Amino acid sequence: MAEDIEAKIRRLRELGKVSAEPETPPVKPPVASPKKPPRRPRSISSIRERERRKRILIGASILIVIILIISVGAYSYLQSRSANELKNLRAKKVSEVNYYFSHYNFSNKECAQKAIQVRNQVLQKIQSANSVEELNSINVKAYFDKAVQAYQQCVKEQERLAYEKQLNQTKQAKIQAIEMAFQPLLSMPLPDSLRAKVVSAMKTLENQVMSAKTIEEVNSVNPDPYLLSLWRDYYFWKIDNIQGNDVILEKDGNKQLLSKAEAKSLLSTVTDYRVLLQYKVYPVQYVDIALVLPRDRIAGGFLKPGDAIMFFAKNGTNSPYREIVNKGYVELVLLPTNAGQIAVSESQSQSSSSTSSTSTTYNENHQSNYNPGDFQYSNGTTVSDTYSNSQSATQSSSASYSYNVNLAEILKAIAAGKIQASDEVKQALQSYGWKVISLEQSSDMLVLPPNTEFLVIVKVPSIFVPDILQNQQYLYVAKVST
Repeated sequence: MAEDIEAKIRRLRELGKVSAEPETPPVKPPVASPKKPPRRPRSISSIRERERRKRILIGASILIVIILIISVGAYSYLQSRSANELKNLRAKKVSEVNYYFSHYNFSNKECAQKAIQVRNQVLQKIQSANSVEELNSINVKAYFDKAVQAYQQCVKEQERLAYEKQLNQTKQAKIQAIEMAFQPLLSMPLPDSLRAKVVSAMKTLENQVMSAKTIEEVNSVNPDPYLLSLWRDYYFWKIDNIQGNDVILEKDGNKQLLSKAEAKSLLSTVTDYRVLLQYKVYPVQYVDIALVLPRDRIAGGFLKPGDAIMFFAKNGTNSPYREIVNKGYVELVLLPTNAGQIAVSESQSQSSSSTSSTSTTYNENHQSNYNPGDFQYSNGTTVSDTYSNSQSATQSSSASYSYNVNLAEILKAIAAGKIQASDEVKQALQSYGWKVISLEQSSDMLVLPPNTEFLVIVKVPSIFVPDILQNQQYLYVAKVST
């Protein structure tokens, strides 16, 4: 609209300039004429025509001036109105920009600079706009969306870089954790085949970590199943390289004597390699150890060489029984000296007795009764004679003997060669102790007291000896039933 008004004003100006200037024919350059003709007097009609033209020119000039004044006024009014409208629209656009950008949280200061640059661009374009149409063509919302997009892209890029940095740090930490987890196993004296298997597993885990795209994938790489399998292989290899058929497994201070198959079966049930590392494997070296224990703590004394036994201990009145040795063997059981004393007593007696007696008795009785008046009177006489004769004889006889035999002294005498026919004596004493125990079982009668002490020689792995000796006064020997 402003452009149309300006175009009209320009046309009016051009029209006024044309009307104000008299139409003059083009002036020819002076040419030397031979001689001017004499000036002819003007006629009245020409004078009148000239005056008429002058009046027309004056009127046209006045009209042009009026038109110019009106045009200038209209132009000034339109210019002022256009300027106000442009100013108001510019302020409105600036307010719109401030509204959009103030109602969005550009919290990231570094990325907020991206949005501020777009905001400055749109403000500069608003300030440099010279027309309403140009201002109306400015889409503030589009610029705001562009600023938000630039901000979000910057934030995402920063987040991506930060996540990538954190991902790399997580990978490095995971690789270090894997290497630390494998280091104890690699420090063991592994055979070449097993060592190559361990290194291959570690490299596989590290490759999984390096190829992971997210932190979750890195954290999901778990070396525990690999370590459990590899540690179990190491334990099996160690068990197989121990001589003999038995091994010792120790965990938390508890030791067990197991066959190799039993040990492998037990270790196969472990599902965590950290628990598996708590086990220690030892070779078995049997030793004989002598114990003096009351019979009530050695299965009643009913033990024989070759019997399998177990050891338990109770360290106090209220303490629980705990297993010390899960397997051992009886080598020898010796009876105490009070069980080696033989005492025999015999006695015989005889007695006789005879008695004879003779007795004679004579009785005589006289009695008289008188009743004078009311008075009664009685008189009697009694005579009794007795003759007796008795004879008694008693005879008795008795005999007794006893003897004691100390088996311990007999054995000493045999050892010293002071007994004749020592072979026959040894044969007579053979298995004397076992016959006493067997007699108890067959007769259901207790011959030896429960507190009778026995000397027991047992065969156990050497690793159990300290535990047995430390708990000897609380020790119980149990016979393994078959």
